[in-house]
Amino acid sequence: MKQVKLWEPWYLENSKIPEILSTVSPIEIWAINIGPWVWCRGELTKTAKRHETIHFQQQLELMFVGNWVLYVAFWVIGLFLYRNGFKAYREHPFEREAYDNERRYTYLEKRKRYAWTAYIKTWLGLE
Repeated sequence: MKQVKLWEPWYLENSKIPEILSTVSPIEIWAINIGPWVWCRGELTKTAKRHETIHFQQQLELMFVGNWVLYVAFWVIGLFLYRNGFKAYREHPFEREAYDNERRYTYLEKRKRYAWTAYIKTWLGLE
């Protein structure tokens, strides 16, 4: 099996960006990944870096804009499904993949492309 290039985002720690975005977000943002950058309020742990790198891989798979459109669509639909902004965020397919695998040290090396799609059935309540 051909090894896929594992690119990582650039980490910008001790940033005010998450704090500013939290003023318009339904959740408190500690770190956010947009394109090749991750802005974080403090210093990122290895676990947090793995979580954000999973999001970066998701964005690469969908050529960034596709990921952002789907991210918003999944979250809005999740609001209708769960009637709760935080639950819509945590049950989101992109977030479920990242949270479920952020502590698996070799996950990124073994991760299959579009692995987040496996979480859609659960998100819809079909499993």
